[in-house]
Amino acid sequence: MPAIAPKRAKSAQRALLAIFFTQGFAAMSTLPRIPEILNQISVVFAEWGLIIGLSGVGSLLPLIFTNQLVLRFGTSIVIRLSAFGITLSLFSIPWITNAALMFFVYLAQALMFSTFNIALNSQAVAFQKKQGRVLLGTLHGAWSVGAALTTTFTGWLMSLSLDFKIQMIIVPTFCLLVFQFAGSKLLTHDEERGGAEPKPTKKASWLKSPTYLWVLAIGLFAGMWPELVIMDWSALFVQEIYGVEYTSLAGVPYAVLGATMVVGRFSISALTKRWHIATLAQWGGIYGSIAMALGIVSSLLPGGFVLQCIFFGLAGFGLAPQVPSSYSAAGHVRGLSTAQALSRISLVNALVVMIAKVFMGSLAQGFGLQWAFAFPIAMYFLAGVVSGYVAKHSKRQAQEDATAYPPTGPISSLNS
Repeated sequence: MPAIAPKRAKSAQRALLAIFFTQGFAAMSTLPRIPEILNQISVVFAEWGLIIGLSGVGSLLPLIFTNQLVLRFGTSIVIRLSAFGITLSLFSIPWITNAALMFFVYLAQALMFSTFNIALNSQAVAFQKKQGRVLLGTLHGAWSVGAALTTTFTGWLMSLSLDFKIQMIIVPTFCLLVFQFAGSKLLTHDEERGGAEPKPTKKASWLKSPTYLWVLAIGLFAGMWPELVIMDWSALFVQEIYGVEYTSLAGVPYAVLGATMVVGRFSISALTKRWHIATLAQWGGIYGSIAMALGIVSSLLPGGFVLQCIFFGLAGFGLAPQVPSSYSAAGHVRGLSTAQALSRISLVNALVVMIAKVFMGSLAQGFGLQWAFAFPIAMYFLAGVVSGYVAKHSKRQAQEDATAYPPTGPISSLNS
């Protein structure tokens, strides 16, 4: 596999870190404002669940065509173009007072973020392969830094009573500048194609995709879902359970969880020298789900807010390897390119997330947010179980590759 010059590799890695950081900063910039958005468009929990759930349809289309865009133009072009749509949707949110119009903005935002995310992670996995070491943990750690920082920053702005509209002029402008500048420093299309990964010898249809791919899709959803729920519902949880006097602290539980995810993700490179990343995800899912459950239960106790933040912080450590583990495994599915594997597991994930968000809204409306959190906690535990299977599969595949003859590597095949 052709190597990248050290200076060029360092430049590309810095660009990836900057873009992952800014993606997290952009994605979470409205999180503490969610109670305000609900009032702005006059909806209840169930209706909010429908908006954020059904808008996930927008994330499905890119999963069909992004792979072709990446193959033709390269990931850096796709990243920089989709960044314009992301920032435009963010800018428009505080100006909208109609629920239907807000749904279409979230729909467009989901489409742009999905395109951006597949291209960015395809670039990251290609770069990781060229470097010959696990880097996704560090890159996703940068995302978590951006996400935690923006929730804290937004909470501070809210305490200063800064108008939502002013915030959403400043933040999208900053994000767009970073996306464009750092995007110009990513691997070029020629550099990506220069041995980043072998092309599959035979195009696999969706129906003939390896069974292992669908296992990864389940694991991706189960590992991502708890984090998505915290993003969508933690601010509402704080206001609903602890009262309006905690409004300025609404983003704190996610900020704490995000901070520990940062530590966990930046530790992955060191930890994977001893343990497989899927093994880390396995035990993280088991112990992290218990910590999250204790965090929800603690909200029933005096001083529950502080206890909840502590337990959410512990849960953040367990969440840290979940998504990086799934994405890393997607780069080693026989018979499929990384972009193909990512597109397919992301499509399944987006479909399930769309339904799950609507279901979560119904649970919150019908049973209350505390009981509704049982759903993401159960998925968190399932993520650990799936990661255990992935760890065993990866070990078996590595043994097969090591004993393959001739030493040029195994022939691309489909696992059924």
